[in-house]
Amino acid sequence: MPKLKTHKGTAARFRVTGSGKIMRMYGSRNNFRRKKRKPVTVLFGRTVEVAPSVAPRVKRLLDGNG
Repeated sequence: MPKLKTHKGTAARFRVTGSGKIMRMYGSRNNFRRKKRKPVTVLFGRTVEVAPSVAPRVKRLLDGNG
């Protein structure tokens, strides 16, 4: 059996915490930052937990089973 590979696009976008939660960054944070309101740009620096409906799919790609 060949080795199962991690999906590198998923690995770059998501992080797994010590307790097993999958965290993601907000989107739309690269272009036109100067046009956006300050509170909006501050939010872009934070991480958010992935929705429970999407989490199993992301976890499968991170584990290399996808």
